[in-house]
Amino acid sequence: MSSTSAPVPAPDADPRRNVRERIVAAAAELLHEDGADAVTTRAVAVRAGVQAPTIYRLFGDKDGLLDAVAEHAMTVFAAEKAALVADGAAEGTDPVAALRSGWDATIAFGLANPDLFVIMSDPRRGRGSPAVAAGLRALEERLRRVAAVGRLLVREADAVRLVHAAGTGTVLAILEEAGEAEDDRRSDLADRAWAAVASQVLVAEDDVPAGPDRALRTAALTLRAGVDGLDALSPAERAVLAEWLDRVVDGTDGGADASDGGA
Repeated sequence: MSSTSAPVPAPDADPRRNVRERIVAAAAELLHEDGADAVTTRAVAVRAGVQAPTIYRLFGDKDGLLDAVAEHAMTVFAAEKAALVADGAAEGTDPVAALRSGWDATIAFGLANPDLFVIMSDPRRGRGSPAVAAGLRALEERLRRVAAVGRLLVREADAVRLVHAAGTGTVLAILEEAGEAEDDRRSDLADRAWAAVASQVLVAEDDVPAGPDRALRTAALTLRAGVDGLDALSPAERAVLAEWLDRVVDGTDGGADASDGGA
């Protein structure tokens, strides 16, 4: 991640949009400097150089303004993560190392912007957020590259949920201890949390298959991650292949009965 400070919107040529962005920028600055309690309509209005009614007209209330600040921050952060993913792919970075760098970036951002991160982590704000969706797509792309080199232990969708939940939970746990935790304790918690989630989603580089099906399952996970890009197959064929590969990953033989029944 290129920065850890709260992002501030750039000016826009549209006067109405410029006013909105000035207000969001003022609120973001107050939030970053003094926390959520400092983001009052009066303080934001003074810093943005507008009248308080303008804030109510554009955002409804303080919660609406905080929603706008969180969405903007998530948009900037998601764009930075997407750029890191693209750079890593172009430079041939090890996919597992890239996944870890994304984890570290999330932890660093959360600790540098505690009040903002708490707001962004509110499930109510995350639902339907284009910025949250973009951030998850960046994580999906990182995990897809991990799968492509045979290092993904679980299905991509499950890995996304685990990594995202663990990263968010780790930041919130560290912030909860902010008054008593030393920097090395924070780093230790982040490292141990990463080790725990990695053990659940990654195949160790020198791992020897534990059973006769392990190698096939890993291969199925790798192919499953690239099914959508198999242009030689029709959409219907890709859907069928994805279903078959999911059965291999899950260790089921759901197709046997159907096959017998159709004979």
